[in-house]
Amino acid sequence: MAQLEAALTLGIRDYFHKQDLPLGAVIGLSGGIDSAVTAHLAAKALGADRVLGLAMPGPFSSDHSVADAHALAGNLGIEIREVDIRPIYEAYLEVFRSLFGSREDFGLTQQNIQSRIRGATLMAISNEEQRLVLATGNKSELSLGYCTLYGDMAGGLACISDVPKTLVYKLSRHINKDSVVIPNRILERPPSAELREGQTDQERL
Repeated sequence: MAQLEAALTLGIRDYFHKQDLPLGAVIGLSGGIDSAVTAHLAAKALGADRVLGLAMPGPFSSDHSVADAHALAGNLGIEIREVDIRPIYEAYLEVFRSLFGSREDFGLTQQNIQSRIRGATLMAISNEEQRLVLATGNKSELSLGYCTLYGDMAGGLACISDVPKTLVYKLSRHINKDSVVIPNRILERPPSAELREGQTDQERL
């Protein structure tokens, strides 16, 4: 695990150096394990002062997800900002009703637009502040297509895209071996994209 952590850190540091990206990275902090590990690796590779975390709670986000994102940022010493995506989400639902007819649930369309709002918000910060968006998808999600095009796949570098989910958990426990960097609740609760009520990754995968 120490070798894996060192290799991933080196990959991020080298990429930023070779691309001449002085202002650092921005990461969507969902309160989940993938974004937590990515944020840790980025802070280790670039320095905490060059990493920005963005929490983007939506209609199905749990309170503990937002709290865990803030706790993680505090543990890493990185800046965190919070953007409520619900007004944008509601505006999209109005557009959907005009396109597809008035109904309460648009299924996958409604779920994925939340991810795409978050991706667009991250890219806005990237453009405005010249930060590179780090995508947080792991190999298990990407290989099975459990990800959203133009949403959580948005980014200039996918840091853990070759790391299966089981290895992400092992890596996170290695990160926490000396002190709690990644809040324990992130490691213990079932992972979820939180795009609808009661959703869990294991149910879909």
